[in-house]
Amino acid sequence: MVELVGYGNFKRHNPRSDKFGINKFHHIEFWCADATNTFKRFQHGLGMTLVAKSDHSTGNSKYCSYVLQSNDLIFTFTAPYSRKCYVESESSVEPLPDFDQQQAFEFVCTHGFAARAIGLIVDDAANAYEVSVANGAKGVRKPTKLDDGAGGSAVVSEVNIYGDVVLRYISGRWQGPYLPGYTATPDEPKISYGLQRLDHAVGNVPKLIEQVEHIMGFTGFHEFAEFVAADVGTVDSGLNSMVLANNSEMVLLPINEPTFGTKRKSQIQTYLEQNEGPGLQHLALKTNNVIATMREMSSRSRRGGFEFQSAPGPVYYKRARDMVGDILSAEEWVAVEELGILIDQDDQGVLLQVGFSRSLCCNLIDCCMRRGLAL
Repeated sequence: MVELVGYGNFKRHNPRSDKFGINKFHHIEFWCADATNTFKRFQHGLGMTLVAKSDHSTGNSKYCSYVLQSNDLIFTFTAPYSRKCYVESESSVEPLPDFDQQQAFEFVCTHGFAARAIGLIVDDAANAYEVSVANGAKGVRKPTKLDDGAGGSAVVSEVNIYGDVVLRYISGRWQGPYLPGYTATPDEPKISYGLQRLDHAVGNVPKLIEQVEHIMGFTGFHEFAEFVAADVGTVDSGLNSMVLANNSEMVLLPINEPTFGTKRKSQIQTYLEQNEGPGLQHLALKTNNVIATMREMSSRSRRGGFEFQSAPGPVYYKRARDMVGDILSAEEWVAVEELGILIDQDDQGVLLQVGFSRSLCCNLIDCCMRRGLAL
């Protein structure tokens, strides 16, 4: 039985309870109405290279899909083509032939631009699917083998995690930067502002405990951290949150629920209403140098990039200095204040992060870096 006790009372313990081998994040796939312009904005704003694609130019008449990468961070942007034109097309070659155009149109109509899939590298995608379904997960895509044409292959399967979002299990050995069936784009310009990987992916749901128990039940994930409204809320609005993790704790999946009885509606409740149900709202992107990465991104804010939250002001940074001491140099403190980077501290070290604003409709992204307590 899962119990919400809050940050101060929570005791972290890793029981290594995964029900199947789960290694790390592979990608996040977004469904949208215009994949071309969407991927280009992310490419410019986040500093990511176009590494693979599937569209009309590669023989795909059903949908277009573009893959961006920066080190181990991979985003995929997918949009359906005209249903009438697909039916009338003489042929079509799709990486995932069971892609449902009608489902994609309905997804975008309901949620707008939103995350559809959380891709995970697992030891065996077929086994992960079977175990998940046997333990209560709703199957979405049965194990599907994708051949790369060079003797390698990947197996992809999917189960529902919350709302219209799926966990996509991936295993195998294949050639290419993404998945078999996608065409590599080696001649595209190499772009990187320093993003390394996905740190965590946050879902919003109406009932936290119920959803957490469901996910833990079919994956074996354990609780990594938790927060109640008093830990993270504001005077007007708050949330409750539990963070789930796999054995290696390289896959972190926080789950949030709204709190009620405050002056202003919880931001989580607002999301649930605007998204028309549960969904993946927040992605934290890890960098090894948040100052350098933020300088690159913020320099493009007014030139097609993303805008960022306003700096909190000198009082905040005075308190932050008192909290973390000399873990930052004098030059770093100047840059942190200039760029509006937020600072927090827990048993894992010091976290430096800054959130995007007015960037993704009801979705959020932040850029983060962690430093240990002892340098």
